[in-house]
Amino acid sequence: MLVVNWKSKEFLLLVLFLQFIFYATVFFDIPVARQVLGFCYFTFLPGFVFLKLLKYDELDGVETILLSVGLSVAFLMVAGLFINDFFFLFGILQPLSLMPLMIVLNSLILICGVLIYLRSENVKIWNSEPFEKSPFVLLLLGLPILSIVGAMYVNIHGNNLLLLFMIISISVLFIVGVLSKKLLPSKLYPFAVLMIAIAVLNHSSLISNYIVPFGSDVPREYFLFRTVESNAHWSPTLPSSWSILYGRLDTMLSITILPTLYAKILNIHPTWVFKMLYPLIFSLVPLGLYQIWQTYVGKKYAFISAFLFMSLDTFYLEILGLNRQMIAELFFVLLLLVIMNKKMKPVNKMMSFMIFSFALVTSHYALAEIFLFFISFVLVLLIVLKRPGKNITVPMVVFFFTVMFTWYIYICGSATFDSFLEFGVNVYGQLGDFFNPASRGQIVMRGLGLVESPSILNTISRMFAYLTQAFIVFGFVGLFTKRTSIRIEKEYFIFGLTAMTLLAMLILVPGLAESLNMTRFYHILLFFLAPFCVVGAEFIVKLLSKREREFAVSTLLLIVLVPYFLFQTGFVFEVTGADSYSIPLSGYRMNALRLYGEYGYIDAYSAYGAQWLPKNVDFEDSELYADARALGYVLTIYGMIYGGSSLSNVTIVADTGVVYLSTLNVVHGVIASEQFAWNFSELSHVFDGLNTVYSNGGSEVYTNRP
Repeated sequence: MLVVNWKSKEFLLLVLFLQFIFYATVFFDIPVARQVLGFCYFTFLPGFVFLKLLKYDELDGVETILLSVGLSVAFLMVAGLFINDFFFLFGILQPLSLMPLMIVLNSLILICGVLIYLRSENVKIWNSEPFEKSPFVLLLLGLPILSIVGAMYVNIHGNNLLLLFMIISISVLFIVGVLSKKLLPSKLYPFAVLMIAIAVLNHSSLISNYIVPFGSDVPREYFLFRTVESNAHWSPTLPSSWSILYGRLDTMLSITILPTLYAKILNIHPTWVFKMLYPLIFSLVPLGLYQIWQTYVGKKYAFISAFLFMSLDTFYLEILGLNRQMIAELFFVLLLLVIMNKKMKPVNKMMSFMIFSFALVTSHYALAEIFLFFISFVLVLLIVLKRPGKNITVPMVVFFFTVMFTWYIYICGSATFDSFLEFGVNVYGQLGDFFNPASRGQIVMRGLGLVESPSILNTISRMFAYLTQAFIVFGFVGLFTKRTSIRIEKEYFIFGLTAMTLLAMLILVPGLAESLNMTRFYHILLFFLAPFCVVGAEFIVKLLSKREREFAVSTLLLIVLVPYFLFQTGFVFEVTGADSYSIPLSGYRMNALRLYGEYGYIDAYSAYGAQWLPKNVDFEDSELYADARALGYVLTIYGMIYGGSSLSNVTIVADTGVVYLSTLNVVHGVIASEQFAWNFSELSHVFDGLNTVYSNGGSEVYTNRP
């Protein structure tokens, strides 16, 4: 065990030195150094100083990193909220400007450092096993580099060979890591999980130099972020004409105050806050899950479980379009880590729980509700079974509920609870279709094998997905019947039971899967169910054989998980030339309506046209027309335009009308609504009498005015 202690004076000097270096990079605005050092400084140091101030000395190295980042991000959100409200009350109309942020944030960090110094005690800097020297360290470090360079190569040359090589490399490293403890020692598992996570996230997030929505909510998130950033002030009250969805999103500090702080302090373009910084923070989620799981199933099986979690394409595709969820999932995992941590002192556990609870509630309303459901269900069941645990207590549940209720009622103006009631009414209204399988939605139907597969490869891909789910079910049965060598504590088993119950409800209750979004919800349920897949493989092997059980389990899991990963990433579909949903690997040959319409891919032509509009058109005296996909994606993100009329075959442009056309319309000749798509020629009558006022070869603007 490697333990590093510093004197309190040395620690204070370190804090002062880091602050001096960062102030220098800001004062001289040194490119790259300001962004890299600033991100590391504010994403790690505040939380680390807080841990040392409260003497969280019982943590190991991985836990120290996770909690330091989590506390730092929570610190930025809370401190930013304080600066926003307190300074505004004293007449500073732009409190979220560089100088107020720098002075207050650094002062708070320095005060904590001084308090540590005044305590005159040694500071335990590091408490962990020494880092293992292995050639695999360099190979693992190469994965993110391959990912970044590969994505850039796709953007510039349209060549995906480096990304294909990266995916194969991950597969090979995973196989070797599972089969050989000498080549990849268990001490390197956390590092391997982190490197794989960064690689698979970057290979998607860095595609295109612009925001790629992946069909999710990032356009609205980015719109609200830019609004706060340009005003240098956040207000939870939006114009009454804006939709309730914008009202819910605006009260999430994870996409309003937090990215504004990063953009202002680091002097980084808002696009790259979401495309680079957020995925880096999100990459810690699999690491946190590994840290939780290794306590119950061991390091090797936790590594395999983390690989399963990262293999699901929701992790590195759909969630990249949900920036508030990326931040919220970090706090979700940290809350689980705190709850299940046996080494943490009760005072430190409750303090961490309170901080991360507030951070989760102000990051994502749905995940906060899901977390409250989980801990409440587990607590009630433990009480009913008369087997109370020490990990989840009544004060914890009451505190979380109070924070959530207070924030969502008094800050959100009840918009979140109104949407929750609306969701309940929607599901209740579909209960009459209980015996109609189609009422569960296409994703559930496909998961149950009730939708015809479009190709043989898709059928094989589904087969491997079904096997992972079957292993999870076998794992649950094996744990319930105690027929496995793995024993999981009652709290975690009940977490798993709750997850299995919710999964069954998503399948059985009409409308529930579509209302909650099945893919995202299954991704969350894997927080609890992924280890069950490994346990299920062991349970199956135990039923069939009694010799060389560990090797047989590892082999069985590799036979299933490696192909599963290759199919999920789109690798198999790309190398065979089959229809693929992977933008990084197959975007160059993807159907234009899917790429630009469904996923919302944005190129330079569309972005420049969208940026031209607000600079040259007065929308107070004009009415905007565009296809539904442009309104929802590029015009919201880069035009900063709210609303507009969707083009259709019955559109009549008003006398003050302005029509915007994106790459999908101009280059590919398709105009899309939410449900239909027309060839450009079918809507040519809409443009009769209109004058072209802007064109860049891929984006055009028309107007009725001469």
